[in-house]
Amino acid sequence: MTAETENDTERLRELITRARVVLWDFDGPICRLFAGHSAERVAAELVEWLEGRGLHGLLHESERGTADPHVVLRAVDLRHPDSDLVAELEERLTHEELRAVPLAMPTPFADPLIRTWTGVGARLAIATNNSPRVVRSYLEDRHLLDCFRPHIYGRSQDLQYLKPNPRSLHRALNAMGAAPSSALFIGDAPTDCQAAHTAGVPFLGYARNGRKEKLLQDAGATVIVGSLQPVLEILWSAPRPGAD
Repeated sequence: MTAETENDTERLRELITRARVVLWDFDGPICRLFAGHSAERVAAELVEWLEGRGLHGLLHESERGTADPHVVLRAVDLRHPDSDLVAELEERLTHEELRAVPLAMPTPFADPLIRTWTGVGARLAIATNNSPRVVRSYLEDRHLLDCFRPHIYGRSQDLQYLKPNPRSLHRALNAMGAAPSSALFIGDAPTDCQAAHTAGVPFLGYARNGRKEKLLQDAGATVIVGSLQPVLEILWSAPRPGAD
C-alpha cells in the first residue's frame, strides 16, 4: 500500500519518528545514477566485453539481454567466484558508475531530507550494491558527504554479499552501535526489502512508478511512498530523536 490514506500516513509517521539511525540505498532513493548514462548500455557493453574474450557461453540468454549490469556481474561471479575475471568485471562496472555520476539525477526532496534528518540528530549510513567510490563521488558533488561519513557500505569484489544479503546493513548497524529496531532502511528494490527483513530493520519503500511499487509490494513491503516529500514534511513536524 502507498502512504496515501490517513492510516498509511500514521504508519509512515511511526516509521520516521522512531528511527534513530537511517540507512539508505543509493541508486533510487538518493538519485537515479544512470539517468544520463544508460544502465542498459552499460550491461550490453559488459556482455560484449565477455564475448570479446570468448566467453559468450558463460551467460544465459536472459542474462545476455538484461538491462541491469548487476545481473551480468552476479552471473559471472556465480560461475567463477573469487576469480580475476570477476575482479576485472567489477572494476569495469565501477568505472561506468563513476562516469554516470556527473549525469545522475537527484531524487526529488532527497537532498533536503538528508540534511534535515542529520540536523535533527539522526545518524545516516549508506547500504548499497553500488561501489562506495561512486557513492562518495556523488555525495561530495552534492555537498552531502559529511551527512554520512564514514558510514558508506557498498559493493566489493566479494559479490556474495550484495543485497539481498544483509551484510551491508549489519556492517552499518554494528559500526554505529545501533539495534535493528532503532533503524529505518529506505530502498527501492525487492532486494532492499529482503535485506531489511533478514536484518530485522523496519523498511520504507520508495517507488517512483507503478512498476517499482508492484515489485516492492510483491517483496513484502507494506509502507511505500512515491515521493520523499511526505517523509520530509513529517520530519519537519516531528520532535527531535530522543526527545521526550
